Amino acid sequence: MTDINVIIPAYNEADSIFRVIREIPDMVSEIIVVDNNSTDRTTINARREGATVLFEESGGYGCACLCGMDYISKKSKLPDIIVFMDGDYSDYPEELTKVVDPIIKNGIDLVIGARVKELREDGSMTPQQIFGNWLATFLMKLFFNAKFTDLGPFRAIKYNKLLALKMEDKTYGWTVEMQLKALKYDFTYSEVPVRYKKRIGTSKVSGTIKGSIFAGAKILGWIFKYSLK
Repeated sequence: MTDINVIIPAYNEADSIFRVIREIPDMVSEIIVVDNNSTDRTTINARREGATVLFEESGGYGCACLCGMDYISKKSKLPDIIVFMDGDYSDYPEELTKVVDPIIKNGIDLVIGARVKELREDGSMTPQQIFGNWLATFLMKLFFNAKFTDLGPFRAIKYNKLLALKMEDKTYGWTVEMQLKALKYDFTYSEVPVRYKKRIGTSKVSGTIKGSIFAGAKILGWIFKYSLK
């Protein structure tokens, strides 16, 4: 049986995190919520639903993901697959089965849940998110002949392949770093279309001008860094 762990970075997601955890399929052996220095009841609500809760005081999406990976690396039984998803309830957690299916059935290394237009709720992605995704994936196609169409955070990867990537970004560049390094190491990858809805609460990235600019700069920085190698 395939052993699957889920890592959920969470910062002030008390109103949504319990909904996310409840709807994750039973095929997952452990749900790991990384509380990224929340000031609300995120930890309490996550624990009540049976999740393992870790604390990462350093702010940043990548910091939270790395914290989750460090915890997993110390387990006596290592998982086969790691799934990353957000804690804001914008994803449909039950679609995890769809996201991991290409890995389990076809041996694909990395699967991205692509937030395709026809499956997105109106207003679930801001104009800057839509443009940023288009620009980033266009540049990856231009420079690396990649077939990615999205930088969606809902994704699954073989655990041994994740380790091989030696992930390092501590902020908003985490998703694009993973995809660029997968291209560099010639990993097999695919996308599956997933539904996407308006998040609960306000986004810490796309919800502010500063966050959007910083995220865009980080993403483009990773792409141009690898294009020059």
